[in-house]
Amino acid sequence: MYTTKAYCEQIAAGRFDRAFAALYNADQAGVEKQRQRYIEAIQEFAQLYGADRQVQIYSAPGRTEIGGNHTDHNNGIVMAAAVNLDIIAVVSQNQDGIIRVKSKGFSRADEVDLAQLDPQPQEEGRSAALIRGVAARICQLGGKVGGFDAYTTSDVLRGSGLSSSAAFEVVVGAVMNGEFNQDRFTPIQIAQMSQYAENVFFGKPSGLMDQMASSVGSAITIDFENPEAPVVTPVAFDLASYGLALCITDTKGSHADLTDDYAAIRSEMEQVAGFFGKKVLRQVQETELYENLGRVRKALGDRAVLRAIHFFADSRRALALRDAVKQGDIEQFKQLIIEGGHSSFEYNQNAYSIKHPAEQGVSLGVAISQHILQGSGAWRLQGGGFAGTIQAFVPKEKLSAYIAAMENAFGEGCCYVLSVRNFGAVRIEENL
Repeated sequence: MYTTKAYCEQIAAGRFDRAFAALYNADQAGVEKQRQRYIEAIQEFAQLYGADRQVQIYSAPGRTEIGGNHTDHNNGIVMAAAVNLDIIAVVSQNQDGIIRVKSKGFSRADEVDLAQLDPQPQEEGRSAALIRGVAARICQLGGKVGGFDAYTTSDVLRGSGLSSSAAFEVVVGAVMNGEFNQDRFTPIQIAQMSQYAENVFFGKPSGLMDQMASSVGSAITIDFENPEAPVVTPVAFDLASYGLALCITDTKGSHADLTDDYAAIRSEMEQVAGFFGKKVLRQVQETELYENLGRVRKALGDRAVLRAIHFFADSRRALALRDAVKQGDIEQFKQLIIEGGHSSFEYNQNAYSIKHPAEQGVSLGVAISQHILQGSGAWRLQGGGFAGTIQAFVPKEKLSAYIAAMENAFGEGCCYVLSVRNFGAVRIEENL
């Protein structure tokens, strides 16, 4: 542990260069960028909380969903990967019993008094609810919490489908785990407590995929048949060996006023499960759905049926994607990506909100991608949908043209060329 001044000196001297290179898959220019980013974050912390504080730095990545769109919350199967965009938190313990978190780009710090760990209605939808919820869950599981001051900065795009909220929850969990619990909680447990905070305190009925991919890291498949003990399987995933780049394009859509749209997907899937006396669709046999289509659609409507059809197909598809990667069958992988994108658009119907039919950035991004990549790459909407990002696997020879087309439609800097990050939530150390 270093003081803020000493930490900046160590970073400037290159002591953390190997860690930055490994964490961000970075070349020398990328390492230098991270040096500057970390030093600026530490200096901001020092201005807020004092220059003589001893600090630790934690990092949690964003994620990209590869397969299994909106299947996690009904105990389905997903394939996802951590990416080399992250949130970092500069942290120092205090003796106040209060957690203070100031995030770059926000005018006010969040303050959470640990003497009160019940949900606070006035915090619903705010970062303070996530902090309080993670702390509450740690205590419920027999862990310890304590006060700390933190400054965070993130290059995970907010509202982009790369799960900036999950990265925030997970980094808060990693801080509490490292600072007060001697790392007793596993990455899977940190993901679960983060989901609890989002569901119970923040008020968003999310599944567990986002938090799991951020907390665990690398490329993984996750089988949520038993949400208390999800089966996580690492998948070696080297796109460069196939001449492909992973591109995430921010279509600049707003996620404001979309909570009801997200919630309706989970609710309608669970309504179909309830028709068969079950809680979630994973507990229903797909054949039961098809044998009773007329009765189900009469009771629940066509959209609920279509979303259930998507659930079963995309859960299978996640496993097929895993197998294609393991077998080195990149053509099958690309075909499955495209099929999953069609299923999300046509059956799950989360390409745009019916409340805002004139705003269809995701749909447009998919259309442009198909126009450029047909026959050579793959494309799909990803994440929650309705707004935010699309994903594409782009041949290197078409990368410049693809980026130019996306920037022409959505603005300069909208298209990110990313890589899979092999680390989940971590405390930054010289020998990572």
